[in-house]
Amino acid sequence: MKQLTNTLSQAWNLENIFPGGSSSPEFKSFLDQLEQNIAGLNIRLKEITAPATVEDTKSLDSIIEGIQAAESQIIEAGSFVECLTSENQHDKKAVQLTTKVITIRASFENLLTSFQNVLRLTEDDVWAGWMSREEIASISFVLSERRDAAREKLAPELESLAADLAIDGYHGWGQHYDTIVSKVGIPFNTKDGETVTLSVGQAANKLDDTDRSVREETFANWERAWEDVEDYSADTLNRLGGFRLKLYEKRGWNDVLKEPLAINRMSHETLNTMWQVIEENKSTFVSYLERKAKLLGLEQLNWSDVDAPLNNVSGKITYEDAAKEIVKQFRNFSPKLADFSVDAFNNQWIEAEDRPGKRPGGFCTSLPVSKQTRIFLTFGGTVSNMSTLAHELGHAYHQYLMDDLPAFNQDYAMNVAETASTFAEMIVSDALVKNASNDKEKIGLLADKIQSSISFFMNIHARFLFETRFYEKRKEGMLDASELSSLMEEAQKEAYHDALGQYHPHFWTSKLHFYITDVPFYNFPYTFGYMFSTGIYALAQREGSGFADQYDALLRDTGRMTVEELAAKHLNVDLTKPDFWRDAMSLAVADVEQFLELTK
Repeated sequence: MKQLTNTLSQAWNLENIFPGGSSSPEFKSFLDQLEQNIAGLNIRLKEITAPATVEDTKSLDSIIEGIQAAESQIIEAGSFVECLTSENQHDKKAVQLTTKVITIRASFENLLTSFQNVLRLTEDDVWAGWMSREEIASISFVLSERRDAAREKLAPELESLAADLAIDGYHGWGQHYDTIVSKVGIPFNTKDGETVTLSVGQAANKLDDTDRSVREETFANWERAWEDVEDYSADTLNRLGGFRLKLYEKRGWNDVLKEPLAINRMSHETLNTMWQVIEENKSTFVSYLERKAKLLGLEQLNWSDVDAPLNNVSGKITYEDAAKEIVKQFRNFSPKLADFSVDAFNNQWIEAEDRPGKRPGGFCTSLPVSKQTRIFLTFGGTVSNMSTLAHELGHAYHQYLMDDLPAFNQDYAMNVAETASTFAEMIVSDALVKNASNDKEKIGLLADKIQSSISFFMNIHARFLFETRFYEKRKEGMLDASELSSLMEEAQKEAYHDALGQYHPHFWTSKLHFYITDVPFYNFPYTFGYMFSTGIYALAQREGSGFADQYDALLRDTGRMTVEELAAKHLNVDLTKPDFWRDAMSLAVADVEQFLELTK
């Protein structure tokens, strides 16, 4: 059984990946070699036609290996520069490296387009024999998926042109948003009467403060700060949406959800069923918000009150204590998960320090060549911070379980990625509630747990509604900042069932997820992950200690089947029907019912 070291660093170590940070000569050499490898593969592919026999397919084996290696190397490079730009938003060299990696990724996308054209042109009888070859069978799902996708896209030369133009167009606008965020500072008045400027990440922690006056002041300043940059953000969002819509139009795609659903390997039917079950139960969570308002002495909650802690019985949590509690609870479910997390803490895979200059939010990023991960957050000593830490460790564990698989089979989608992270978070939050020393503490911890449900069922739903409607309106032309704010507020009112007295109209400006160019609709996969993991958690409680191995097996399969196939194989459930989702929802509803009973 592995043990945590006595003193844990809150700064991650990037030196054992590429020493020297953004000036690393090793990283420069890595990128140069990667470019050469991709160029070499491109030359080889230009000389290859679609295989006419199963025997001909063997000539593509080394190319497939080369593509998988390049894919892992690009992820490694992208993760490294993401770490650099996140730990220091003012590292200009890191920003330049980001552009370099995006350029290399575009070259790789062109390579993939050529490769997938070979797949597309392969006759069905040859394809069947190819996929059944022993050397290929393990990655046949991904190859078939890419073949099908290629058949629904433009001609290869046009897809390559679009990828090239996206570097300074589509992806360039995404980077522009990062520049906007780096210039945003939130004024804050300290207890000593001094006005300081907080980074976006630091200010976000203040929005959860126990003191309502601090929350309200921070939120007012937060709204004003984002309003100051709303025109820049509106330009950015409109251009991103416009690029996507035009590309979809040229491909003949009418449904803006076609691409995100395909990326997440799920059907419209599954998505609609999930939202249907959530809507069926929204009134329960409205009752929670109404009760919370009364407990805070308010007629109605404002946006800045939704995530507010009800009490501070637990006080501030040190980083070391948070680590110990997470490892302890993980061990109760899976010694393997616990030992992995000990390694992550001890080996400085986590950047948690609360300091200026960091980007907001939290993430976990994979380094498949190094077979490591890195976790980023700003730890402020709250229960919410501890939950975020557990959440990101869940992501890291998921990747760890897949390190020995072919690179193609490690490409799992965001929705199932959020399953592992949310499940890990649930292990910790559920244990904290059960082990509470008194009702007052239990109420506070239950509230924190229920906040996750509020976030996924209401906040994320608002994002989904906003983005869906934004794309419909964007087809007719550009939307100005005021229209976007109105659209956002309308979506929030609908998602929260008009339960709040004040909303966050500039949420569209402040939320990075709307500006991410890797995948569209960076919202519903979070809710899927939460609901899916809750359903799995319900099953884990029924199955007991033997379930950990079954859980690991499910995670290892997430890159090589649809979510419907995954659930059928490992859970024996049908995601297109409401039964599984209602079973998952019952746990979230039970938390609210317990909370309402304790706060009568």
